[in-house]
Amino acid sequence: MTQESVPTEKNFKDLGDYSVQFNRWFLKPIGAWPPSPTSSRLERVLSLVLNILCYSFILSTVIPCAFYILLEDEDVYSKLRMVGPLAHWSVGGVNYTLLLLRSKEIRNCVQHIQTDWKIVTRYSDQQVMLRKAKFGRFVAVFCAAFMQGGVLCYCVIKAFTTVTIEIGNKTRTLRVLPCTAYKNLIAVDTNPTNEIVLVSQFVSGFIVNSSAVGAFGLAAVFAAHAYAQLSVIMKWITELVNEWKDRKRNVRYKIGMIVERHLRVLGFIERIENVMSVICFMELFKCTLNICMIGYYILTEWVDRDVQTLVTYAVILSSMSFNIFTVCYIGEVLTEQCRKVGEVAYMTNWYYLPEKHILELSLIIVRSSLAIKITAGKLFHMSIYTYGQVMKTAFAYLNLLRQVT
Repeated sequence: MTQESVPTEKNFKDLGDYSVQFNRWFLKPIGAWPPSPTSSRLERVLSLVLNILCYSFILSTVIPCAFYILLEDEDVYSKLRMVGPLAHWSVGGVNYTLLLLRSKEIRNCVQHIQTDWKIVTRYSDQQVMLRKAKFGRFVAVFCAAFMQGGVLCYCVIKAFTTVTIEIGNKTRTLRVLPCTAYKNLIAVDTNPTNEIVLVSQFVSGFIVNSSAVGAFGLAAVFAAHAYAQLSVIMKWITELVNEWKDRKRNVRYKIGMIVERHLRVLGFIERIENVMSVICFMELFKCTLNICMIGYYILTEWVDRDVQTLVTYAVILSSMSFNIFTVCYIGEVLTEQCRKVGEVAYMTNWYYLPEKHILELSLIIVRSSLAIKITAGKLFHMSIYTYGQVMKTAFAYLNLLRQVT
């Protein structure tokens, strides 16, 4: 392996940090970025304080909204309008908890990426990794823009919508909350309580969106890195066979390095599965429910021709569809790329290799034949087929909801 200059893209000193930079920006403000072994005590205390504040904001939104749906004497349609926001905030809180619980595994994956950047020193291999790192960053930013933009627009439109109520001889003008709260628990029909709850819900919305964006961003970056490593392995296999074909005999170290690197990448994909499995399951549940509810909201709001509200719902619907498609696509691509390594090894001119190296190469082919899958709760394989089933189920529930209501 020849040593050449390392790419200095964007003047980043550490290309491993370049891969996960945006994810750190998303998760650090909410205290969900895993601390490094060198983190100071002050940083750890600050992270703990952020965790407590984030849970306080999330619970202050979820609990009053749940009480409103269960206890408030309102019509069914008014309560159904809150099911979607409540599901979004609740699952966002669960994802936030999962990110904290999987902090150690996430840190191990980040360290794995940083180590891979140090191991691979050949310029052409670094270029392959850099292209995939850019793609992972792009997906992470796109998810963030879609998710934060859609939910923020929803909250802003709700905040600028006012209602006038009369209590005794007094008339009050109140702002509509993104998540309606139970009045007997919080006096949201008074000022300044109404404004305080509104600000609190904006902050909690940012927190749950950041947790979702962080989870999807991590999945995209980790998968892009694994994809790049598998691409490098396929490139090495082809070079190995061509060198033997050209009568170059200095390949004994390379075949061992290829097998070792292949097992290392497969272990990394298993780590991704451990981190993302439960998160993917919760996102499948949330997206199925929310796509159904948002479709219902669009149908019911269509009569009023409220363009702003319809556009907001359309953006949120597109965001959720894109996010769940991203995770399903990642699972599909990783599975196919793992299989492709075995196909590339078999389709090369492997008969030019010595018998010993052919046996070693067959280990890669056999291991690649065992499908590695990113799953949702160990139940559903994240694939394009699963995405189609999610959309099909969501619209089936939407049709049922229309018939019932």
